[in-house]
Amino acid sequence: MNVEIQRTSQPGALPEGDLGFGVHFTDHMAVAEYEEGKGWLRPRVQPRGPITLDPAASGLQYGQSIFEGLKVFRGTDGKPFCFRPLDHNRRFATSANRLCMPSVDAELWMGLVRALVQTDEKFVPSKPNTALYLRPTLIGTEGFLGVRPAKKYLFYVLASPVGSYWGAGGPRAVRLWIEEHFVRAVHGGMGFAKTGGNYAASLKAAEEAKKRGLDQVLWLDGVHRTHIEEIGTMNVFVRTPEGLFTPPLGDTILPGVTRDTVLTLAKGMGIKAEERPISVKELEAWSKKGELLEMFGAGTAAVITPIAELVSEHGSIKVGNGGVGELGQKFLHDIAALQRGEAPDAHGWRVAL
Repeated sequence: MNVEIQRTSQPGALPEGDLGFGVHFTDHMAVAEYEEGKGWLRPRVQPRGPITLDPAASGLQYGQSIFEGLKVFRGTDGKPFCFRPLDHNRRFATSANRLCMPSVDAELWMGLVRALVQTDEKFVPSKPNTALYLRPTLIGTEGFLGVRPAKKYLFYVLASPVGSYWGAGGPRAVRLWIEEHFVRAVHGGMGFAKTGGNYAASLKAAEEAKKRGLDQVLWLDGVHRTHIEEIGTMNVFVRTPEGLFTPPLGDTILPGVTRDTVLTLAKGMGIKAEERPISVKELEAWSKKGELLEMFGAGTAAVITPIAELVSEHGSIKVGNGGVGELGQKFLHDIAALQRGEAPDAHGWRVAL
């Protein structure tokens, strides 16, 4: 693919010290425009900077906006590679279809990702627990006030060098509020799409949980409020003596790439890993019997988030010993080894850039 490269006249450098998460950006961003009847136009890498939007753009007025999050790592050979980029591309296409937006085909996706990473390779960190986080984004740019899908779109990819989501101290077990009032998604809605509106809808509940002294929210099903679905912005796993369980995918749950990675690795380890509905009452019963051995979230940013306790208006549900569970810790270690090229890639998840 022919991608035009427009280099910045003011190059920066990879920041020293703790990178944090999502606070630093590379010099450039990858960009392409879409126009109905013409397709994708001018794929290019250009200096990162503000974009100009019509005040009536559908991305602003009607929320036609989706995104993805994936990571680039520097391997043991010093070369950069991306982890499961085509799986993220397929999910991006699913999100785009739900919001009546044009899909970004794999060739354009990989062409722009590869061109951006090659242009800004000096920003790919090499220290342990670091990565170059990519944020592909698609927004409607046509200015109009009638309610319909836009005819013009902007696709762009931002790149941010990041450290561990948890900082220098490593992962810690979090405490969650069981949310029984607000809902994240309902059947027939957009819960399976990675769209900005889903995240905006989650902010109020998350802020209320933090006011209670908790870290995040455990989302329940949007109708009966009896079964768990996700935690914060991550998929959720439960471990008991019977095996590892996670809620089944549907139109209310985001099909996480890390979720799929955990399930695939678990099966390869001989661990019973089952997708099935999980009720709050089951969690309570397991906890009382000492069988709620472990819970953790799975997502691209933090990879694995251990859970120590679930709190609601009705009381508290203790998880395991209140610390980082052994299985979640193993998944965190094994996924990191795969991502950094320190373990054999039996599934073809690493893509050279």
